[in-house]
Amino acid sequence: MPDTPHGNALLDINRRFYDALWRDAQLIGPERFNTWPIVSALAATAPSRLEIAPGLRPRLPIAGTAFLDISAPALTRLRHQGGHPALGLLNATPFPDQCFDLVCACDVIEHVEDDAAAFAELARVAAPGAAILLSTPMHPELWTAFDDVVGHHRRYTPDRLAAMLATNGLTVEASAAYGMQPKSSRLVDFGVHYLTHHRARAMWWYNRVFMPLAIRFEKQLTMHPGMIDTKVVDTVILLCRKRG
Repeated sequence: MPDTPHGNALLDINRRFYDALWRDAQLIGPERFNTWPIVSALAATAPSRLEIAPGLRPRLPIAGTAFLDISAPALTRLRHQGGHPALGLLNATPFPDQCFDLVCACDVIEHVEDDAAAFAELARVAAPGAAILLSTPMHPELWTAFDDVVGHHRRYTPDRLAAMLATNGLTVEASAAYGMQPKSSRLVDFGVHYLTHHRARAMWWYNRVFMPLAIRFEKQLTMHPGMIDTKVVDTVILLCRKRG
């Protein structure tokens, strides 16, 4: 992985990118994503729920769910749909200890410089026995310019990810390959070029064309017990359980 910005610089990159992305985007409901069969089953027995950095692509049911994000435009839209928004950061959340039965952090922890604090916060706000659904890109050697543009700070090695989970009392119940990034390196390079040099136009195409197509052709998510073999997985999604 190349050198990446630190501290406030990393936060500024993420906030600028995602404020611009969500300001003119449509809210897409969680039932349209391939995570919905898993999420709906978990949410049915989880009255207290938190989703971290959903933007306008929440995976948890919106009404009654607490949402934490750095993007004010996204939080405003979620509030209008019955969500309970809070502006803030994953590594310093404003919530009490052990207050959520279900926590979701999809495509989030790779954006945070202090991931030890981020994992500690996920574990702190989760009640004993709570489900934690999270996803993250794998393998630093797969780093591309796309990671830079969208504000990633790292890709995880399997060992580092396993260590972070174990340190914070999180057990992997099930996992699967995950993610919407195109497999074609040429398409990724094309997207990076437009995001870098023609950002407004790129955002328009992403929100109105590419994202709806990606959702429409999203493959069914098949979870496997425990941790899958991540050797050929670009992004992994994990269903974890906080030990009592």
